[in-house]
Parts: sequence; structure tokens; C-alpha cells
Amino acid sequence: MYRKTRIALCFALCTAGAAQAASTTELVIATVNNRQMIEMQKLTPQFEKSHPDIKLKWVTLEEGALRQRVTTDIATQGGQFDVMTIGMYETPIWGKKGWLKEFKPDAGYDVDDLLAPIRAGLSANGKLYAAPFYGESSFTMYRADLAQAVGASLPEQPTWEQIRAFAAKVHNPGKGLYGVCLRGKPGWGDNMALLSTMVNTFGGQWFDMGWKPQVDSKAWHDAISFYLDLMKKYGPPGASANSFNENLALFAEGKCGVWVDATSAGTSVADPKFSKVADKVAFAKAPIAITPKGASWLWAWALAIPGATKKEEQAQRFINWATSRDYVQLVAKESGWIAVPTGNRASTYDRAEYQQVSRFGQMERKAILAANPDDQTLPKSPYTGVQFAAIAEFQAIGLAVGQQLGAALAGKVSVEQALKTGQTAADREMRKGGYYK
Repeated sequence: MYRKTRIALCFALCTAGAAQAASTTELVIATVNNRQMIEMQKLTPQFEKSHPDIKLKWVTLEEGALRQRVTTDIATQGGQFDVMTIGMYETPIWGKKGWLKEFKPDAGYDVDDLLAPIRAGLSANGKLYAAPFYGESSFTMYRADLAQAVGASLPEQPTWEQIRAFAAKVHNPGKGLYGVCLRGKPGWGDNMALLSTMVNTFGGQWFDMGWKPQVDSKAWHDAISFYLDLMKKYGPPGASANSFNENLALFAEGKCGVWVDATSAGTSVADPKFSKVADKVAFAKAPIAITPKGASWLWAWALAIPGATKKEEQAQRFINWATSRDYVQLVAKESGWIAVPTGNRASTYDRAEYQQVSRFGQMERKAILAANPDDQTLPKSPYTGVQFAAIAEFQAIGLAVGQQLGAALAGKVSVEQALKTGQTAADREMRKGGYYK
């Protein structure tokens, strides 16, 4: 009798376990290998505890690889992913095409707390198609201790010439210190994110009002020549392979005098748990040249639901969790307020706890709110976007030009040849797209 009872109990437990397993939905999430997303993955147990019917499976990729994978999947309706990490370039384009599910905030989400430029950039036809995990503009990070040591300084609004002068004074490769670290890795969202803002502030643009590419213009030559000279004289070796994460590692190790990049880097470079120079970092606005227009970019890494998923309800619940106020509180509890994702919610910047640990937060918020994707260049432009043009053809154009400029940085081609080849590639894509004959 005892043996029968044990067998029956075992059968009941096994049946219950099988039923629970059968009722559990696996969400496949494609994301980028940035620090904030790694933090989100670490919190998987907390999400699964509060959502026992959902299991998370992460596909974490380098930025360029992520873009390629999700673009291919969404265009072919492949259905590999249930949640995608995408940005302000893809979201409105894919939303208009009907490739994304509309994001549906729950009752306590507070959409109005999302920063207006970020929310607008993730919307199309009045609908929100992705929720921002974090948002950013760009700014300047530099070593205040080195500035004091060499008698140099950077104002709140530096120029690119002042960046070069600062880099020249602190550059000391013999001691493993490089004057400046900037993106060099080819990609429309890698080196071209930075270089587009440089072109903007040097007075250039991607396209004129007739949609003719301007890659071979004087402004482009001026900006790219300045960049290459700066990097070849004062940058680290192998810079043509460096994007955000590589430069973040260099700066946090104390190997860069000045770094111009995403404001989201502030949470890392100012965190003593991550950065060896956390107490030595100072912050300034993104550098300008002949105009302040378009000098700092506007971006958000956001979570979206592809139209091909069969798990929309579960995906909606995950995105609501990962982009909520409660999630910010959870990260603060686990890793401190310095580590919370920013650039998405106004309430984060208003928290006294965040203000106490963040020396860059208010500068970041001002940069995001000041960015104007519709008035980003000195000559009038027909496109929306600061560091990109929000048209489907830009992805191929930005990559082609980025590859040429990466080759120029590596010393394989001249500035003139790189821009001429980039102009030809851009012209070909625009003609193919029917923008002109």
C-alpha cells in the first residue's frame, strides 16, 4: 500500500511538472552586448520569478551583427525572435511597414514619463512601436586630472579644435595613454554615428533638398580630414576596429585622454566598480565646429515586438517590465543608482538618489531634449535624423560609406578616394530607390 502511494505521488508530481513545463512560454530576445543589456540579463531570475509562465532566452550580439540579424529576420518575417532590440532609425520605418506590433503599455506604465524626443522617435502614425530601454545623446568625456597636470582645460562647450589641442597635450603612448579615442569601426551605427555629427557641425549633410548625396562635398572633406589627422596623430593603434565598447574599455582603463561618444557611457565611466578613472572624469557637451547644429546625436536602444511572433502577449509583458519605473528601482537596488538605464524616463533624472551619484545626468537630459532631428544641418535637409537619415536606403549607404572611412583610417585609401567611392555608392542606392533619375 505504501509503495502504491509513493508511485501515485511520484506520478502526480511528474504530471504537475510536465503541465507546468507545457504552460511555460520561451521568449527569444535579441539584444546588443552593451553593459546595460548585460545588466538586464542578470536580472532574468527576478523576471521569471514574477512571471513563472515565461522563460527568457537571450541572443546577445555585437552591434553590427545584431542589426544584420534582426533586419534580415524582420524583412523575411522569419520569426526567430519574439523581442528585438532596435533603435530610432528602424522603429518608425518598420512600424509604417506593419512589421512591428504596436507597444501596449499597462495601466501603471506612465507613457508621459518617457522623454518626448525619444518617444517621438519610436513612434509612427501616432503609435508607439517600441519602448526605450535607454536613450542617449552624445557628449565629451575627458580626464580632469590630466587637464590639470598639463595646464589644459575644456569649456562646457568645446570645439573640435580644442579637442585636438587637448589630445596633443596629454598624448603619451609610451605610457599607454592616447590623446583621443573615437569610433573607427565601420558601420552606419558605429563610426558613422560619430562622423555624421562631425559632418553636421562642419556644415555638411547627407543629402541636399533634391535628395542628391553630398558625401564628396567640401564639408565632408573638411570633417573627415580633421578626424583622420586627429586619430592618426593622437589615437590608439588599431582604432579602425574600435566602436563604443572597445573605446569604453580603453577609457575605463585610463588609456584615453578624451573620448566623444554616447551619453549612456556616463553610467560606466563614472562607476568606480567599473572604471579605474571614475573620480577623474569630467564631462562637456559634444564638440562643435562651424555650427552647433547636429553636433550631438539622438538615439535610443528600444525593445520591439516583430510582427511574426506568436507570443505577443508574453512579449508585451516583458517589455512593460524591462522599461518600467519599477525596473529602474530594481537596478538601483541590485547595482546602485549609478548603473540605472537613463535617457528614457524623466522621473529618473528627478530622483535625488540619482542626482547624488550622477555628475553627467542633467547634461545628458539637456542634450536629448535639445536635439532636433528635423533641423540638424546648416543647409536645409529633406530627411529626419541627426546621425542618420530615416529612409530605408540609408542602412546600405551608411554601411558603404562607413567601410570606406574605416579603410581610410587604416591607411588603405585616401580621403579623396574614400569619399568619391562613398558618393558613388550613395548615388547608386538613391537612384535605385527612385529619388531621382
